Amino acid sequence: MSERILRRDTGALCTLTLNRPEKLNALDEETFEELAGHVESLEADEAIACVILRGAGRSFCAGNDLDDIAAGRRSEDPHFRGKTVERLANIPQPLVAQIHGHCYTGGLELALAADLLIAAESARFADTHGKWGLTPLWGMSQRLPRRVGVSRAKELMFTSRTVSAPEALAIGLLDGCVPDELLSEEIGGLTAAILANSSFSNRANKRTLEDTSGMSLQAGLRHERDENAGMAPDAQERIASFAKRKRAE
Repeated sequence: MSERILRRDTGALCTLTLNRPEKLNALDEETFEELAGHVESLEADEAIACVILRGAGRSFCAGNDLDDIAAGRRSEDPHFRGKTVERLANIPQPLVAQIHGHCYTGGLELALAADLLIAAESARFADTHGKWGLTPLWGMSQRLPRRVGVSRAKELMFTSRTVSAPEALAIGLLDGCVPDELLSEEIGGLTAAILANSSFSNRANKRTLEDTSGMSLQAGLRHERDENAGMAPDAQERIASFAKRKRAE
């Protein structure tokens, strides 16, 4: 049986690839079992500083595998899949979704777990829960309105309409949209910029932003002050290197 998710590490960069191209990377029980294993590994991996989530073939992810649903496949924990998406969202490393082709429903929920969403211009997005008589359990009702606003989320969820990548960028669903042939280059530049920063700082900043989401300004400021992670182990080295370069100019 082929692996449903491939992991490739290049230095401090990890790439997870959904690997069911013949099914447009539709999500079944085995895919989630493999995803949970990769997430568990990343949670404890200090060597990895950034993660890319992408899809093999002509799509990012067409959503939940409807054949899997029709067959009545269920894990012992009815919320296993939702919990796995939540754990993915909370990995300590910055997570970048590289999106092309279809990104529908469960696939969109998976993408929304990422910190940054970058798409090719040909990508298409939709929440089709209503089309199939389903309701979200993997975060759509919470993460979508936090990106596009409650009113726009209602419109997308009530109509199940398909949104182009340029429109998705315009409404705030995406953080970037580039011509298809430039997607890999764009992701490479973005992840290189992330990796150039202190992994300690990136992890601490991600945790602080997540912990303070929804807080009042004053509560958030207190959290930033009282729960501050401090300086990175390599902070003095980074500052000294900058000072050395300035002296050389």
